[in-house]
Amino acid sequence: MKLVTVFFLFAIILIVNFSAAAKSGHYEISVKDTIIQLDSTRDARLLKIKNQSASSNAVSLTTKKDTTPKSTGGLQSIVKATAEDSSHFDRENKINYLYGRAHVTYEDFELDADYIRVDEKNHLIFARGSIDPLTKRYVGRPISKSKDEKPVASDSLLFNYDSKKGKLWNPATEQEGNYISGGQAKRISEDEVAYRNVIFSTCDLPYPDTHFGIVITKGIGQKKRIISGPAYLEIEGVPLPLAIPFGFFPKPNTRTSGVILPTFGEDQKLGFYLRNFGYYVGINDNIDVTAMGTLFSKGSYELSATSRYLKRYKYGGSLTLSYGSHNYGLQGDPAQKDFNITWAHSQDPNAHPGTSFSASVNAGTHSYYQNTRGINNYNLESLTQNNLRSSIAYGKTWAGTPFNLNVSLSHSQDLTKQTVTLELPTFSFNMATISPFASKNQIGEQKWYQKITVGYSLVGTNKVNNVPESELFKKNTLTKRLQNGFQHQIPVNLSLNILKYFQFNTGVNYTERWYFQSIRKSFERGSINGQLTPITDTVGGFVRSGEYNLNAGFSTKLYGIIPFTKGRLKAIRHVTTPSISFSYRPDYGDPSYGYYRTAVSSASVPYPFSYQRYSIFEQSVYGGPSTGKQAGIGFTLDNTIEAKVKAKSTDTSGVEKKIPILQGLTFSTFYNFAADSLKLSPISFSGHTALFNQKINVNFSGILDPYITQVRDSISNGQILRYTRRINRYSWQDGRFPLLNSFSLSMSGSLNSSTFNRNTRQVPVGSTLQTMTPEQSQKLALINGDPNQYIDFNIPWNLALNYSFSYNNNIVNSSSTNTMMISGDVSLTKKWKVQFNTTYDLKARELSSATSFAIYRDLHCWDLSIQWLPFGYYKSYNVTLKVKASILQDLKLSKRSDYTNNQSFN
Repeated sequence: MKLVTVFFLFAIILIVNFSAAAKSGHYEISVKDTIIQLDSTRDARLLKIKNQSASSNAVSLTTKKDTTPKSTGGLQSIVKATAEDSSHFDRENKINYLYGRAHVTYEDFELDADYIRVDEKNHLIFARGSIDPLTKRYVGRPISKSKDEKPVASDSLLFNYDSKKGKLWNPATEQEGNYISGGQAKRISEDEVAYRNVIFSTCDLPYPDTHFGIVITKGIGQKKRIISGPAYLEIEGVPLPLAIPFGFFPKPNTRTSGVILPTFGEDQKLGFYLRNFGYYVGINDNIDVTAMGTLFSKGSYELSATSRYLKRYKYGGSLTLSYGSHNYGLQGDPAQKDFNITWAHSQDPNAHPGTSFSASVNAGTHSYYQNTRGINNYNLESLTQNNLRSSIAYGKTWAGTPFNLNVSLSHSQDLTKQTVTLELPTFSFNMATISPFASKNQIGEQKWYQKITVGYSLVGTNKVNNVPESELFKKNTLTKRLQNGFQHQIPVNLSLNILKYFQFNTGVNYTERWYFQSIRKSFERGSINGQLTPITDTVGGFVRSGEYNLNAGFSTKLYGIIPFTKGRLKAIRHVTTPSISFSYRPDYGDPSYGYYRTAVSSASVPYPFSYQRYSIFEQSVYGGPSTGKQAGIGFTLDNTIEAKVKAKSTDTSGVEKKIPILQGLTFSTFYNFAADSLKLSPISFSGHTALFNQKINVNFSGILDPYITQVRDSISNGQILRYTRRINRYSWQDGRFPLLNSFSLSMSGSLNSSTFNRNTRQVPVGSTLQTMTPEQSQKLALINGDPNQYIDFNIPWNLALNYSFSYNNNIVNSSSTNTMMISGDVSLTKKWKVQFNTTYDLKARELSSATSFAIYRDLHCWDLSIQWLPFGYYKSYNVTLKVKASILQDLKLSKRSDYTNNQSFN
């Protein structure tokens, strides 16, 4: 198939404009619904045979004598024949005539056609279509199939069901994305077929409507190859002066190694380039390797190697290693070196029950995606991403026990700050909650103590936090900056029903932390108050901390119903769920615990001393116990409101409909009796609902401060500064409503042409991941490799809206954001689609610089795509015309103006 790619690549430059203007009438013609336009020169023999057929009622065709030995016992099977219209059997000549959707089977051979003649004496089957008297189209073409081969359509065929040889006129068939149509085909044996004047193409339209292809004048087709004589390129029925005297076209059923052809172009900064040339190595059916490179005329280059592997019913994945050297500065400046590693691995859940292993790795230098933008086709999401994350995880569950183990390696990278965080590794050992006092053979109701549950969790990690990229691979990074620790948690809970309507919950939680280092802070001798920060030292050695808390609570549900007697509205129901909880936690900041210390500076005249209280676990991976005694009551109130509506008179089911009005409105706060002041915590509220029959989701949340906040002034460096201070007085004592500190509102919805269509259709087979066909799996793999290739023309329009509003207020300063994200697409016709994506800042009244548009045109065998970013830093456009067939993905013509051409780029 690589020869076909080379052949097309040289031809595309000459004929791309011609093929883009393909006649639209050809798109709607199918195999079963096309009048064959036979060429007087190429199909002279076929025309001659058809004329002979028209002049007589019976076709007299003979075959050469078969010299192969045959069984003397006659036919091994019976020819079965049926017809919907009529049938006639000539007993004298033993010929059966079948009319109207005829069907014939013999062993593993099947045939459907509008007209079939079975000659039992000579073991011949002849089939053809017929001309519809109304549409004047040739319909009911023969469709034949043998064994596991794909069906073959033709104008007519003659088949010897004894020798299994036959001849087809104007055949049309598909094998692994390659289409053969037109001309004649003669079956020599089960493994060989002779072709004459057929078109070999990736276009699925049969002759004479094939958009492009290679005309094979003479050739032999085998299972794994086609060997041809003279062949030439034909576009829209016009032969081009691009021919070969002979050819070899492989049809492998396994992966085959070969050269990957490059694309040509120019980069404003890096010069002319040859992009993605390389070599593909199909090692075996389970693994392959693709090595590619890109060369620029000004000295830059890019290298990558990708390996895909798959063990059916076991595991699968891919690994990509990339490296780049780019010089965007002046000639002679040092080049920027970049690398990137991506690895994706997944395991079949049934391969090792109770054990799982997965990997998702994306790591590299912070400037990799900026400098190698062409690899991802100038994808805006790749160019603007701020974080890279990786995770390699192993899990083990012991069947029949409550225990499980998880071990993972993770990586987090901030591309803006150029810092890396590593966890090498993190593990967790968990025991699911058990009831230690419950009886295995329980009879009757459980005792209260049998409802006590106990759990256990152990987590541990080795962590390097926020290391600059430049220091990541230095030898003292792990020894000096590595942090580690363990954390044990034991929850004990009890849940009871009291007085039938109340739910009582109580429990105790204990947390133990182990570390191998802690910190100490101190001030330098002679330091001046307020001008120096304390020095932090890391002290090695084992340290531990333990903390516990107690909790108990009651909850119930209250129902309120407002009935209505008029109209369709039957009732509104309000469900309130109040809960009261009590919690207690000691003050772990007490010096007796030893978790907190004080750093004191030495006093010097005229400066007084200063001090700072700190936790010795301040920089530890799991932190430490918090200060402040807590003994108080928590209040939570949840509300749900829904309406019940009578069925419409046209609804034959008569089922009443429930419409949610408010799916959740929650208020919560906490009152700490142990605090000396400001005992009531801020009141938080949140809610969510859905509008327009669940089409638009609404979420909101906020925080109310119940205490009065005073504004005061101070003078610093000759300037007046305003600051706030909360006082121990409730706002409602002065007749004020609590201060709204923050509020957020978000609304999202997705609409399309089927949203308002009440007629729901059953999902057909093959439309889900579980039921998709192998052809769909192959297309899905291409989509995952390049999501921009997938355009759904079946839905006329899509619209996604995301509105976001946030507000923050501390009296002195307040800020807010108000944005609307809009994305969608519109199918102007069955072949044209326009996509758009933008964000509008309602406060600034301007569009985001990442606004983008895309236009797609389906040219049947070709795709035309236009991407356009009209303004901003990434202002650019990209026009691409390419072949749809996956085997010819390198056959494309592109015109691009990327953002490096902008004056703002440096």
